[in-house]
Parts: sequence; structure tokens; C-alpha cells
Amino acid sequence: MAARLFLKLAAVLLGLVGAAAVGVDLAVSRIAESSYVDTVAERLELEARTLARAANSNPQLLSQREIARLAEPLRARLTAIARDGTVLADSEGDPKKMENHRGRPEVAQALAGRTGRVIRQSPTVGYPFLYVAIPAGDFVLRVAAPLAEIEGRIQAIRLRLIGAIALAFLPLAAVAAVLARRTAKQMARVIEFSSELARGNFHAQLQEQGSSEFRLLIRQLNETGRKLQAAAEELERDRAELEKLERVRKDFVINVSHELRTPVASIQGYAETLLDGALEDARHNRRFLEIIRQNAERLGRLTEDLLTLSRLELKSRHFQFATYRLASLLADAADAMRPMADKKGVKVEVEPVSTHLEVFCDAQAFHQILGNLLDNAIKYSPPGAVVTVGAGRLQQEPVVEIWVRDRGPGIPEEDLPRIFERFYRVDKARSRELGGTGLGLAIVKHLVLAHGGTVRVESEVGKGSTFYFTLPMDAPAGTLREVFHGDFMRS
Repeated sequence: MAARLFLKLAAVLLGLVGAAAVGVDLAVSRIAESSYVDTVAERLELEARTLARAANSNPQLLSQREIARLAEPLRARLTAIARDGTVLADSEGDPKKMENHRGRPEVAQALAGRTGRVIRQSPTVGYPFLYVAIPAGDFVLRVAAPLAEIEGRIQAIRLRLIGAIALAFLPLAAVAAVLARRTAKQMARVIEFSSELARGNFHAQLQEQGSSEFRLLIRQLNETGRKLQAAAEELERDRAELEKLERVRKDFVINVSHELRTPVASIQGYAETLLDGALEDARHNRRFLEIIRQNAERLGRLTEDLLTLSRLELKSRHFQFATYRLASLLADAADAMRPMADKKGVKVEVEPVSTHLEVFCDAQAFHQILGNLLDNAIKYSPPGAVVTVGAGRLQQEPVVEIWVRDRGPGIPEEDLPRIFERFYRVDKARSRELGGTGLGLAIVKHLVLAHGGTVRVESEVGKGSTFYFTLPMDAPAGTLREVFHGDFMRS
């Protein structure tokens, strides 16, 4: 009888534990599957919008050949669909043999102005996909990921969860086999804890009680809860990061669109005016063409700054670090900016710097940093003002601090924390009037950070501003120290 009761109790105990484990697996797997599918869909939408902007700028990207080329690195299927449902190009099928797509659920949603998203089997290639379609002006761009790959990732997550749960619950079987009578009371607590995990309450913890074996079981169950909580938090962080990236992307697109709108509108307006007859007006045609040229130059500067900032943020820019004499670098940068300063009636002065003071940097990046700071100082300084460039070694540190001081209008205190943000301007109207892109100080910050330095600003309204940045004097440990004796080395 005792043996039979022991076997029954052990069987019931193991059954309850197994049911709890399945419940945890189903609950967590459902969360993981939903979160992962949402993550993939958001990534596909982001990629589709990026490609749509590029296609609107370059219609040749909608060719069958280009669509197939663009789809390959994305490991996804790309389809361009006209508003009447005709397939323009498809990375995995012949558009001429494909039926009209206007009735596809995701395409219909995109034609209605919304982002279409659906999971279904493709009649063209014969296996299921996660489809994401977006409206892109005169066409709809659809990106699709094979569902088999997504399900494989989800299955891998489930297997890891099942492994962790099994590892935690296995000791329970040994405890049940040895101490069946004592486990009956304790199992109620275990079942309740498992139910909490199944409900997604991964913060729950069991108090360690009972024999040493049961304490070990409780400890492992608690560890399982912590692991599940860590997995859920990681999924949430990934989602939050994607949402943050999406907000940054949207803000970036809005800012770029805003910056491009004014010069493009100006170019279009004056070009139409010339075409409407002003081209024959000798009094105004040259002035109109000059305005068009100025706005084209502004577009060029904005494009160049955007590319520079993009390379810096993606860490794809290659630097050629070497040791240079600081006095030579400062003198060359000041000389390069003097024509601009002379044109405005501003004087650029370089404070004396020891000829033995050296910095470890990329010479081109250094000139870009100092050039941007001098460009701002000259633009905002009144005629007859003096812009000062200086440098000195920080005490007890192998670091040099360089500064650019002007006597311009200064920056209000509330604007100082955001002065190095992209497209942030203190005086938006005057900045655009002076030809600024709003990216110069953001580029300065990223270049300085790439050198391991810091950048800051001190300013007082009505008295001017001083921008500081630091650079190392020597190469970091483990870096080859190379000295160039070229144009930047002056005796």
C-alpha cells in the first residue's frame, strides 16, 4: 500500500509539474513569438520605407534587375506594385506571369494609405511569408520574409525555454522519488509558483524551506524565474530599442525633408519664373540664376554633411591616425579660413603654441573639426571682430585642449545642452540666411568622440562663445605610433 501510494503520489506530482512546465512554455512562447514577429515586421517596414525613398529618387531601382539585387542582402522578397495592381518588378518571380495584386490583403491596405501586414501563403512561390506593404506615392512596395525562417527562430527560443524549464524541474523528480510524503505539502507551493510563471509574473520567488534537496529545487525554480524574467526584459529592451530607432528615423526624415524643402522650392520657383518669360528679362534673369545656384550649393553642402554624419554614426569612416605638431595644424586651419574671414572683415588670430606640443589624430578630421568651428565663429561675428584660436595641455593629463573664441551674439543658457544635436539651431532664420546646414556641430562632436576626446561650449549672450575640444597627445596603448614628416610638420 505504501509503495502504491508512493507511486501514485509521485505520478500526480510529476504530472502537475509537467503541466506547469507546459503552461510556462506556452505563455512565454506566445509572448516570444508575438514579440519576434512584431520585431521582424517593424524591420521589414523600416527597410521598405528606406527603399521606397530611394526608388522615388531613382526610378531605375524599380527595374526587375535592381529589385533582385536589392533583395539579396536583405534576405527578403521585394515586390513593386503599381496602384492598379500590376506587378512592376519582383525579386523571385516574373512580373509578366504574375496576376494582378490589387486584391492582396496587404496591398489593399497599402493602397488605402496604411501599412499592410499579413501572414499567408504565396501563390507565386508556394510557401508562406510575412508580408509588409507600404504606400510609396505612385506605387506600393512590398517586403516579405519567409515564415519558415521566422518559425525557426521562434522554435529555437522555445527549445531554449523548454531546456531551462526542464533543467529546473528535473531535480523535483528525484525529490519526489525519495521524499514523496513530505513533498505533497511543498508541491502546492511549487504549483502556485509555476502558475505565477505561466501568468508572466517572473518576479515571483519561492522561500527556501524543507530538506536540502527541496531547497535545491526551489533555488533552481527561482533561477528559472530570473532567467525567464531576463529573457522577457531582453525582448522588451529590443522592442524599445526598435521603437527608439524608429522615432530617431522619423525625426531624421522630418528634419531632412524640412531642410530640403526650402532650397528645392526656391530652385523650382525661380526656374519656373525663368521658363515663364523672365529668362528674357535682362534686369532679373541673372539674379534669378544666381539664387538657383546658391540653393543648389546649399543642397550640395547638406548632402555632403549628411553623408559625413552617416559614416561617422555607422562607424564606417576610416581614419589615418598619426602624430602631428599642433602649431602646424592650427596655422594651416586658420590660413584656410582667412579668405572667408577677410571677405567679412573678421580677423583670425592664432595664439602662440609650443612647437614641441604634439597631438595624435587624423589630420583631415582635425581640419574638419577646426574648420567647422571657425566657420561658425566667422559667420556669427560682426565685421571688425577677432576670432581667436588657441590650445594648451591639460595639467597632469596627456591631453591637449583646443579652443575657438568669438565675440558674436552668444548662445542662451537654455540652448547650450542641445547645441551639438543634429539640425538644432539657436536662431533658425539667421542660420539658414548664413548658409548653415545645422549639422556642423554634430559632425564636430562625432569626430572628436572618434578620437577619444570631449567637446564643450561656454557662452554668454552678448559677449560671445568659446568652443573647446580635446585630443590625445599620444597613441592609446597597443596602437602603432606613426609620425609623419610632411606638410603638417613645421619646424
